[in-house]
Amino acid sequence: MSNIPSSSTSGGARVVGGRANYSGPGPEVMAADTLQGDKVVNRQGESLGEIEDIMLDVPSGRVAYAVLSFGGVMGIGDKLFAVPWSALTLDADQKCFVLDVAKDRLKNAPGFDKDHWPSMADTSWATDVHSFYNAQPYWQ
Repeated sequence: MSNIPSSSTSGGARVVGGRANYSGPGPEVMAADTLQGDKVVNRQGESLGEIEDIMLDVPSGRVAYAVLSFGGVMGIGDKLFAVPWSALTLDADQKCFVLDVAKDRLKNAPGFDKDHWPSMADTSWATDVHSFYNAQPYWQ
């Protein structure tokens, strides 16, 4: 997976592959629900979980975060992580997202459980999350 670029110029998720199929939507424009459940791996190919939700910043019309589900069994005990959208790369050929973070580091990421979501509009919280993933805040 070393051919994946390390930065995005537009503030969105990068897209690699999938250029051969120009019929229908994707991979640049897609319905958000088609991405839910997609696997997330790191650059080493280790499974980090799957996309649980995609969070929109409604006033700006931007995708803010992908909520990553990690660590549980059959959906029970999963820890959730808000991952800045710009920290992800969509590998359209492999039909997964790539997040450049070691599995051990993700275990220590700021997370939450399904019954106790953070206030994602809180800029202090959001700044900490973007800093953890070395991502430019989407609102800047």
